[in-house]
Amino acid sequence: MVINRRAVNSPGPQGRGGTSGEFSRKLCRLDMAEAEIVEGCRLPVLRKNQENEVEWPLAEILSVKDLSAKKLFYVHYIDFNKRLDEWVTYDRLDLKKIQFPKKEAKTPTKNGLSGSRPSSPEREVRKITELILPPAAAPAGGGKSLPVPKRKVEVVSPATPVPPAPETTQASVFPQTQTTDLLMLILFVISVQNGASRRPSAPAVPAGRKRKSNCLSADEDSQDSSDGIPSAPRMTGSLVSDRSHDDIITRMKNIECIELGRHRLKPWYFSPYPQELTVLPVLYLCEFCLKYLKSLKCLQRHLTKCNLRHPPGNEIYRKGTISFFEIDGRKNKSYSQNLCLLAKCFLDHKTLYYDTDPFLFYIMTEYDSKGFHIVGYFSKEKESTEDYNVACILTLPPYQRRGYGKLLIEFSYELSKVEGKTGTPEKPLSDLGLLSYRSYWSQTILEILMDLKTETGERPQITINEISEITSIKKEDVISTLQYLNLINYYKGQYILTLSEDIVEGHERAMLKRILRIDSKCLHFTPKDWSKRGKW
Repeated sequence: MVINRRAVNSPGPQGRGGTSGEFSRKLCRLDMAEAEIVEGCRLPVLRKNQENEVEWPLAEILSVKDLSAKKLFYVHYIDFNKRLDEWVTYDRLDLKKIQFPKKEAKTPTKNGLSGSRPSSPEREVRKITELILPPAAAPAGGGKSLPVPKRKVEVVSPATPVPPAPETTQASVFPQTQTTDLLMLILFVISVQNGASRRPSAPAVPAGRKRKSNCLSADEDSQDSSDGIPSAPRMTGSLVSDRSHDDIITRMKNIECIELGRHRLKPWYFSPYPQELTVLPVLYLCEFCLKYLKSLKCLQRHLTKCNLRHPPGNEIYRKGTISFFEIDGRKNKSYSQNLCLLAKCFLDHKTLYYDTDPFLFYIMTEYDSKGFHIVGYFSKEKESTEDYNVACILTLPPYQRRGYGKLLIEFSYELSKVEGKTGTPEKPLSDLGLLSYRSYWSQTILEILMDLKTETGERPQITINEISEITSIKKEDVISTLQYLNLINYYKGQYILTLSEDIVEGHERAMLKRILRIDSKCLHFTPKDWSKRGKW
């Protein structure tokens, strides 16, 4: 064996490759390194970004498997979203910078079993940090609250410089702001000089940290920066689920491909479909009842028996080819559970699978000659003690970046208007959901401010309460949006709202592109009092 290696692979003692002994030692080191790669190791992994550029981000090995006489490694890129996780081959690993996991001390658990397992370097650092800093000592991440005015509201001269608003980050998206009556009054200042409307410029909001990805198309609002605000999608953040139930199984994608109607979808995250279906190359779904089947033949046989051509519920909205169906999670349990399983493939934080009784589902569909095809949906609790009007919201990947995300959000607030309530989405939002809601809130509030006029020619005034009542957006979301846009300032005992020309022009461009809108005249919806219905 040594003679063959020397004859074929080694150029000899005088060649650049060295002696056969050196070559054998290199092979042994490579074989040992490959054998030592275990779950929890961290090392740079080769990948290509959207510009097809090569990069070596740090990644964690989550699983190792042997396939066709070669090893495959399932990696999670650190500081990247989990939707980019993938199986890679050995040649894409940089073994020179490998970090091996440390063994935890064996401690007995309640069941009497050992609680030891390999831990990544991140777990070790987190554990040390928790010992040094107790949770109560952690600084709050909320935005800076608005000061209480101590003087009577006065008119500010247009030439008076306005102090810049504090910079806001994702941690201050939902600040705990005191919304008393003293905080409600805002002066909407537009200076007029030489007959032209001029708006004092506000400091630009710095764009957040970007991560480039080659994943499936993101939400249609996530890449749209035409509304005058930075909207680059973050590949980290709230899409990562709570670590309390984040085990090694749920961290890995288990479905390779889903065929839904005329579309084939590549899942982003784990979904608890039956184990025997996860080994199939393609999982087939009926696009009308969402039943999952193991083969194309089974799907064809099912379609001959399935009578549905639309979601099994009441159609409460139709305009053009767009329809909305309301589905009760108790009356249509099978469809609701299948919908949750499908949605879990694209929502990492979603935990609802089977207990669908307390929820209503609103399915958005697109109509053609073959039936009503699902585009997206949102769910909401029948009774919410925290004024949530959305629990989960999703636009399926084939329909993203086409305006359907904002249409779902607008429809949820249209329902809140009919109910006579203000609403807010359930927290935490996913990264794409946060961007979509920020964009919708910004456009909706700016649309109201731009339309403000007074008959006497004085500067128009509006309160936070009035904005909330008009839009059904909760007060905290209105305030956080104004802070995010750097529009709200405090000067000489009063609040002033300043719009820069860039914000106004960006908003006008975005509204020109926003073709899909909800028409309240096409909505046929009667709210129900679920508190009187016992078990619904």
